[in-house]
Amino acid sequence: MITFDDLRAANVLRCEKSFHPINEWSPTDWACALAGEVGETCNAVKKLCRMDSGGNTKKDPQTVKEAIGEIAEELGDLIMYVDLLAARLGIDLEKAVRDKFNKVSDRMNSNIKL
Repeated sequence: MITFDDLRAANVLRCEKSFHPINEWSPTDWACALAGEVGETCNAVKKLCRMDSGGNTKKDPQTVKEAIGEIAEELGDLIMYVDLLAARLGIDLEKAVRDKFNKVSDRMNSNIKL
């Protein structure tokens, strides 16, 4: 099982050793990279949806399993960029997720909390 702390440590270390120092990119740079990954995720979902109409090309996934695999890869990228943006801004992602989840639960009168 991976924790937010595990992800942060490995993600920042890899960024700084293999790409560039995390502070070399501004929060806007990280947010734009994140937006790009959201777009790639949506494109992968679109390919899954097109399977029903037969609109995929030969370079697109040919099975639902392949399409879901592509979506999973893009979601992984998305999470890593969310974490890097949070790291760049000094945000404790675990706390941010927990606090927001619980805030929505309160607003919806739900007793389900993290």
